[in-house]
Amino acid sequence: MKTISTAKSHGGVQGVYSHRSEACDCDMTFAVFVPPQAKKAPCPVVWYLSGLTCTHQNVMDKGEYRRVAAEAGLIVVCPDTSPRGEGIPDEKDNWQFGSGAGFYLDATQEPFAKNYRMYSYITEELPALIKENFPTDMDRQAIFGHSMGGHGALTIALKHPERFKSCSAFAPIANPMTAGWSKPAFEKYLGADESSWREYDACALIEDGHRFTEFLVDQGKADGFLDDGLRPWLLEAACKDAGIPLTLRMRDGYDHSYFFISTFMEDHLRWHAERVVL
Repeated sequence: MKTISTAKSHGGVQGVYSHRSEACDCDMTFAVFVPPQAKKAPCPVVWYLSGLTCTHQNVMDKGEYRRVAAEAGLIVVCPDTSPRGEGIPDEKDNWQFGSGAGFYLDATQEPFAKNYRMYSYITEELPALIKENFPTDMDRQAIFGHSMGGHGALTIALKHPERFKSCSAFAPIANPMTAGWSKPAFEKYLGADESSWREYDACALIEDGHRFTEFLVDQGKADGFLDDGLRPWLLEAACKDAGIPLTLRMRDGYDHSYFFISTFMEDHLRWHAERVVL
């Protein structure tokens, strides 16, 4: 692991790091905020997964999470959203696929299967690296994210309920295998057999018997992607049928941007802190 930068913030340290990823077969960059409490004892870990077109940088610069994370004693890990670099297959004119659009799945179709293994990266490789290099209590983890990252957080939590104490999302892609802006990417990454897509779709996972303790979701009513891409009512219906507690808050006037995310970031972090901080 290489340190790209560190800066003191709210008594803690905001760092940016890189390493060679075996899962993605390229160099990957990620950000970690370590609160001041970590000087005395290992701290809980909160994973934040970003959305389409984003890197670790977007939430680090616009998410306004450090003050609350420092108060609550939370380590916040912000991974990238896809493999990057020379030789990585991409569609440069398509913001919904390729670079910045890994969808937190393991691709099975060529030429993407070699590099686009973000599910394995987020669930296996990066946690091992974080555990080795930071003062973490990995028995107390939470996960949340935005848009594509909200989709990633929901699906990962549903498949690893023993690992995460809590899961929330900002404007998640609730049912990506049927959404207009994600279905084409799923076909390119996973092939034409839609049955293989179900393991990366929150609504399908719930229908197939996966469970989690509870979810918190915030969604802006003025979000331009609401009807075609996000459709939180589908998640609401799936959770209701399965008996999974879901708090869905539809926010008047808010869009899909970090103005929306930063407004409710404190709510989410304090919600997670209630569930992971001893």
